[in-house]
Amino acid sequence: MDTLFRVRSLPTGQGKILPYDMLQIAEGMASSAAFAVARLGGNASLWGAVGNDATGERIIADLGNSGIDTSGMLRVDGARSAVSTILVDDQGERLIVPFYDAGLHETVKPVTREDVSSFDAVLVDVRWPKLALRTLSAAREAGKPAILDGDVAGDGVIEMLAPVASHIVFSQPAAERLAGGTAELVKVVGLLKRKFEHAFISVTAGEKGSFWFDDRTGEIVHLTAPKVRAVDTLAAGDIFHGAFALAVAEALPIEETMRVSSTAAALKCKVFGGRTGAPTRAEVGAALRDWDVGVSRSTLLPL
Repeated sequence: MDTLFRVRSLPTGQGKILPYDMLQIAEGMASSAAFAVARLGGNASLWGAVGNDATGERIIADLGNSGIDTSGMLRVDGARSAVSTILVDDQGERLIVPFYDAGLHETVKPVTREDVSSFDAVLVDVRWPKLALRTLSAAREAGKPAILDGDVAGDGVIEMLAPVASHIVFSQPAAERLAGGTAELVKVVGLLKRKFEHAFISVTAGEKGSFWFDDRTGEIVHLTAPKVRAVDTLAAGDIFHGAFALAVAEALPIEETMRVSSTAAALKCKVFGGRTGAPTRAEVGAALRDWDVGVSRSTLLPL
């Protein structure tokens, strides 16, 4: 349960800061991605955990009312539901203070290929590694796309999940960390492809656009980001991942998949309110027709 405050600028020290807008909404990495899927016309089921408390009931109700199937959500006795306070400034940047109760993830349900057989793709994040591992493994066994949101995680989490993922979309900070601090993103993608050569590899870099390894040609492809005035970047990466998962489920060509995902994330940044800025399919289509988004290719040494 996020409480978002809109402020003119982020605080630089102690004192009181007065927001001029606010919103309370249930969201997070997987739930915002699921909402993006629903907004784009797909069907999304969310597996996660909340405390068996009033906040947890509110979270599940909010997500269910947003078009997400929450029948797979767990209510955990003795644990508190996750909450965050988030400040968003006039440049769209944010300051996040999250609270997660470790007790939410103590119980991990078994996941079989039958559990995922009705889905066209699976997307997991790094917040619940044990459940993510079981879900990715079941998806691979069932022959389904097994997509990993490769964000910054604890030591060893990415290394545990990546071998069973078919597609990995890294955030820039996570990618640079795994690549040993290298800052040149074309080289980062090449290094990650060498490390996880079995999977589709991509890196998202905000206003710098997105990069991926083209498995057909062996080239690194760079897609520039649409130029927008960012009002709120909260959940933009999650919207990218949700759009990506839906496009992969629909078997769209990879360049179209990346264009749709990048455009959906950019449109979200134009709206204050976290995941509520996720665009519809019609809005993404209109933006793709109007925006000039360039593509460049680079060739590295053979892998």
